[in-house]
Amino acid sequence: MKEKFELEYLLKTSPRVLENMIGSPTGLSEWFADDVNANDDIYSFVWDGNVEEARLITHKMNTKIKFRWLADEEENLDTYFEINYQVDSMTSMVALRIVDFASAEDKEGAIMLWDQQINDLKRLLGA
Repeated sequence: MKEKFELEYLLKTSPRVLENMIGSPTGLSEWFADDVNANDDIYSFVWDGNVEEARLITHKMNTKIKFRWLADEEENLDTYFEINYQVDSMTSMVALRIVDFASAEDKEGAIMLWDQQINDLKRLLGA
């Protein structure tokens, strides 16, 4: 069984730039995966030559993007991963929130992977 976890990161960037990095296959392939391709609502994510496919469930411009892995869908798992963000009007910092699911034994590795990916994103953004 997979359990839900949430992570939050603060970024110093504009929502417009962040939206491009999160909301497009080109942007996602710069920090999230080695390559990303979209065919309608099915996104193919490539890591080290392995392809994982996910269905785009929600994409609200300048707010969030949400996917469900096809492998989880086939097992009728009610899981997904979501990247959402909002700008703090006082500080202009962007709070980036990750919602994901992992089994108890995989959770620590999943968190470390998100930390690495968000560090790559921060480096690209200069944030």
